[in-house]
Amino acid sequence: MTKGRIVAVIVAAAVLGGVFWFYRRAQAGEAPAYRFATVERADIRATVAATGSLNAVNTVQVGTQVSGQISAIYVDFNDRVRRGQLLARIDPTLQRQAVADAQTGVERARAEYTAAKIEYDRNQQLLNERIITDSEFTTVKSTFLVADANLKSAQIALDRARQNLSYTAILAPIDGVIVSRDVDVGQTVAASLSAPQLFLIAQDLTDMQILAAVDESDIGRIADGQAVSFTVTSYPEETFTGHVQQVRLQSTTTENVVNYTVVIGMKNPEGRLLPGMTATVRFITDSATDVLTVPNAALRFQAPPSAVSAQRRAGARAGAGAGAGAGARARSGAGGRMEMLWHLDSAGALAAIPVRVGLTDGQRTQVEGPGIREGMPVIVGTTAAGAEPTSASNPFQPQAPAGGPRGPRGAF
Repeated sequence: MTKGRIVAVIVAAAVLGGVFWFYRRAQAGEAPAYRFATVERADIRATVAATGSLNAVNTVQVGTQVSGQISAIYVDFNDRVRRGQLLARIDPTLQRQAVADAQTGVERARAEYTAAKIEYDRNQQLLNERIITDSEFTTVKSTFLVADANLKSAQIALDRARQNLSYTAILAPIDGVIVSRDVDVGQTVAASLSAPQLFLIAQDLTDMQILAAVDESDIGRIADGQAVSFTVTSYPEETFTGHVQQVRLQSTTTENVVNYTVVIGMKNPEGRLLPGMTATVRFITDSATDVLTVPNAALRFQAPPSAVSAQRRAGARAGAGAGAGAGARARSGAGGRMEMLWHLDSAGALAAIPVRVGLTDGQRTQVEGPGIREGMPVIVGTTAAGAEPTSASNPFQPQAPAGGPRGPRGAF
């Protein structure tokens, strides 16, 4: 063998080795890396989500029945007040003048009444002695009755003026907390058409309520006495509880969406919840205790076509219906909806397990099946070498398992 042939053989061997190395490396790069989650035993609750605002159970708008200028304010926001406590005062000058004028009217009417009464008594005696006729006495009697009526009318006007004067003192109608103060000293209020609001008093902030707007598609699952959990932005890590007090029959339509107002009651002994806070509410429609659960992403996982072909050839390992395709969905005659969970078998190959799904809380779903067990790793997605996960769904957004939305109860 010549030297040139030896060199050619060496070069050919190096080329073949390089091609083989690159081929194996490409194969290794194409092999997906799976992301796993474990089957966990937990409690799960099916819920209906809604939003609403916190309010005091009983609030009273404090207004005024007389017009005038605010001369003094004695309370401010968050002040606790007692029933009958003086909150503010309207300048009483005009009302005092009205009282003085009404008092003068009473005195004038009383003088006229006194004169008419004397004349009436005198003519009554003359009538008894037959000195005057009945017709003459009737005229005197009429004058006396008019004077009596005028006195009564003047007295009513005086009482009205005194009452209006008392209205210049704005008093608290209930025990409570000043939630809103809508006037300042020097401001003029007019009560000609309707009583303007000066203060808003919440009777008791230890008992509060949420007015939540629930979509018409979910309102049928809400009932009086139902348990409710909710969170507020001020305390994002804490969950509060309450119960449904009322489902109001009146609906509201916003952008062609029909909503119903649900009144939720809760206790607020520490006063941490404040009126006006926005609450994210979850109505608990059903629950399951100590059941096997998987992340919803595991039920949405789509196996690659090559794994599906291998699964078809494997036959019964994936269960009847798995050959219909990755993530195939089967319907059982009487047991509810079926889903497929994918995992790696003892040989490291993809395998599917048919499971029956139950309740979901939007993040995890209750599952049951002969091949599922606690602690078992199931596939929730793939990550190619150096690439991002292939799942198109947002992992931070709660979603129902693939196959469409379901009612509050599962297939168990």
